[in-house]
Amino acid sequence: MAGHSKWANIQHRKGRQDAKRGKLFTKAAKEIIIAAKGGGDPSMNPRLRAAIAAAKAVNLPKDKIEAAIRKGTGEDAGGDLTETFYEGYGPGGIAVMVEVATDNKNRTVAEVRHLFSKHGGSMGENGSVAWMFDHKGVISVEKNAYPEEKIMEAALEAGADDVIDDGEEWTIHTAMTDFTAVRDSLEATGIVMQSAELAMVPQNLVAVDADMGQKVLRLMDALDDNDDVQNVYANVDFPEDMPED
Repeated sequence: MAGHSKWANIQHRKGRQDAKRGKLFTKAAKEIIIAAKGGGDPSMNPRLRAAIAAAKAVNLPKDKIEAAIRKGTGEDAGGDLTETFYEGYGPGGIAVMVEVATDNKNRTVAEVRHLFSKHGGSMGENGSVAWMFDHKGVISVEKNAYPEEKIMEAALEAGADDVIDDGEEWTIHTAMTDFTAVRDSLEATGIVMQSAELAMVPQNLVAVDADMGQKVLRLMDALDDNDDVQNVYANVDFPEDMPED
């Protein structure tokens, strides 16, 4: 899973470099709005609970969290967002899925298609690459923060599918239905998670060399910088020694 780890590390670095963190705040608030459409009580809405936890992790202020929930439930205006996925191929035939939350699908699809084309890829039809990914819970924990046995026990006994050695962190995969139970088990054991989210996980990774990896990364980076894009997923395995910049 070196590819996932590399992309995650790059995203975390970008977040630290963004002093105003405006993009992170916008993403977090949009995810809360979308999640709250399924109900405004986080105890009854696992996705909303995960969205709130992610928002707190990037220090989104409490009043912004509460405002986003009200927009999602329809109590306040501003919650008219549509969630969808766009699919395509990047350089080297890498499969890419782009999760968006937008109030103008025509604008967003045009922008995403342009970014694919500009960076050596092509946008595909719905279903063209989605079959290569599974919708799962993905939780990461700093590798050296806790004994391996503690992580394994808390995750696997709660129903996790797998615990993967991902370099500097443990990456825990769960079925969608088991995500909340596994996250709650880790919390109850006192384990601090670096991230806990619902994500599209590639079934298999495609290894690339450093040159192709840089091309794929530029596409993913450009997509991630778009205001309407929430997440970017790809079945790429970046080489460990590939520069991040």
